[in-house]
Amino acid sequence: MTDFVSLPFYDLFHENGHVPGIREKLPPLLTGVRRSILEIGAGTGLITTSIAEWTPAEIFALEPSAGMRGVLLSRLNARPELLKRVTVLPYDALSLDLAEPVEAMVMINVLYALDPDYRKRLWPVLATQLEPGGRLVFTWRDGGPPAPSPLKELESCQVGRHTYTILSETIESDEETYKARYLYRVSEGDKVISEEEIVGHAYRPVRDVIEGELVSAGFARTDAPDGFLAWGL
Repeated sequence: MTDFVSLPFYDLFHENGHVPGIREKLPPLLTGVRRSILEIGAGTGLITTSIAEWTPAEIFALEPSAGMRGVLLSRLNARPELLKRVTVLPYDALSLDLAEPVEAMVMINVLYALDPDYRKRLWPVLATQLEPGGRLVFTWRDGGPPAPSPLKELESCQVGRHTYTILSETIESDEETYKARYLYRVSEGDKVISEEEIVGHAYRPVRDVIEGELVSAGFARTDAPDGFLAWGL
């Protein structure tokens, strides 16, 4: 249900949100990768198709959400030259079992959805699916979880006569976990046409926690631009 509430808003806000910065900073981290890349949490494919433009590598786009996969596959269908180069994996990352290890792994804004127990189980799985000398790259935001805050508008976008708006509030937070409420609203002028709510948890571990988990799984940190962490195996 959560995916179908937020899905109509996804590309509207991501394309002009974090995506331009990702497209600027990610390519140098994939320099020299030519054979294979795993994208974990590919979403609707906004970054998937960009990766395909930066590198000749075969791409494995993992996305467990059926709704997101539907948009991703439609995006690929509009790019016939990519249909034989991008494989969409419809399962959870803990179920990864590739025929051979990949050269690089990419996670864009996925870390925040992973609870601590899941995360600790994930790193060893990724280590078995990444070739020696390969790199794991993911977006990163320092500072831990946000403090509780009142409902506020994040962004709005005009589509024809309708305005699509996302509002959020942070209800509570602790050392790593925070509970947030999101409103997805469609309006025309002062009339609200639809409004749906999602309440859920997200995770913002501090750097020492992530580094400890990755080192334990056999990874070593490498250089990355602000907003990213990169790890080698």
